Amino acid sequence: MHNSSSRNKLATMATPKALLLTILGCAFFCSAVLAARDLSDDSAMAARHEQWMIQYGRVYKGANEKARRFKVFKANVKFIDSFNSAGNRKFWLEVNQFADLTNDEFRATKTNKGFKPSQVKVPTGFRYENISIDALPATVDWRTKGAVTPIKDQGQCGCCWAFSAVAATEGIVKISTGKLVSLSEQELVDCDVHGEDQGCEGGLMDDAFKFIIRNGGLTTESSYPYAAADGKCKSGSNSAATIKGYEDVPTNNEAALMKAVANQPVSVAVDGGDMTFQFYSGGVMTGSCGTDLDHGIAAIGYGTTSDGTKYWLMKNSWGTTWGENGYLRMEKDISDKKGMCGLAMEPSYPTE
Repeated sequence: MHNSSSRNKLATMATPKALLLTILGCAFFCSAVLAARDLSDDSAMAARHEQWMIQYGRVYKGANEKARRFKVFKANVKFIDSFNSAGNRKFWLEVNQFADLTNDEFRATKTNKGFKPSQVKVPTGFRYENISIDALPATVDWRTKGAVTPIKDQGQCGCCWAFSAVAATEGIVKISTGKLVSLSEQELVDCDVHGEDQGCEGGLMDDAFKFIIRNGGLTTESSYPYAAADGKCKSGSNSAATIKGYEDVPTNNEAALMKAVANQPVSVAVDGGDMTFQFYSGGVMTGSCGTDLDHGIAAIGYGTTSDGTKYWLMKNSWGTTWGENGYLRMEKDISDKKGMCGLAMEPSYPTE
């Protein structure tokens, strides 16, 4: 009897101990599995980073720099995956050439920070003032009319202002002459350096238009190719296209911008510093973004998606791996008069 009671007592005492050991064993096993999974995830992410480095020709100075960039890359991939899996989005993001930059670094790059907001605006006319909105086409895409050259890439030179101004100029030249000519951004970068425009250090589209007028036109891309760096001005370049003037679209007025874009490609400034702009891949960009204008692009059309979302069609200068093969759609006619990312704040266009 006594032995049986002792055995039961020992068994009762052993049960919590065995349970504890089981729990500890399970916890150890689970943490080991999680650690292995993290290691596997890190290994897969490292392989993805290596592949990305090859794709974009990225080379780091040493192991420490590579480790730091990998950490940033991993955080950006997680942000992109989280954004895309959230659902109810009208646009999506993807890993692109900016994937190893923090958002602060991206904002500070010359790729993004090339537009200088105008300090003094001289009033200009607006030739499309009296056009009725009802008379405008529901959809415009200047690419289909042969007024847009292929996507270009400004690289690490803060001359988005030149690409924006050139895109608008190429458009009006095609409309007025019937010829689409790829014009030289580098001529603006090298030669238009006496006012606000300072080559790779940033500039303003209106000042670029002033230079083109003063210079008697711009030469072709092929005769003055892009170098993605400040260079010495090659004077005496033969002009391939001219403009007579430029006009500013009335500020903070998307209806006025629509009138202009219905008639020609228009230079537009935006705040391109948000992470959603950094990694934009496709769809219509909606939601909130800043209005600290820092990037010049070109509005080359507008339209409405099948679900009724109105959008602006924009040409960017970050190559074809960004956005919709280099293009961007941004929500149109939003409640903020400044427009999505400030796009309605400082639009302008050259005139013939």
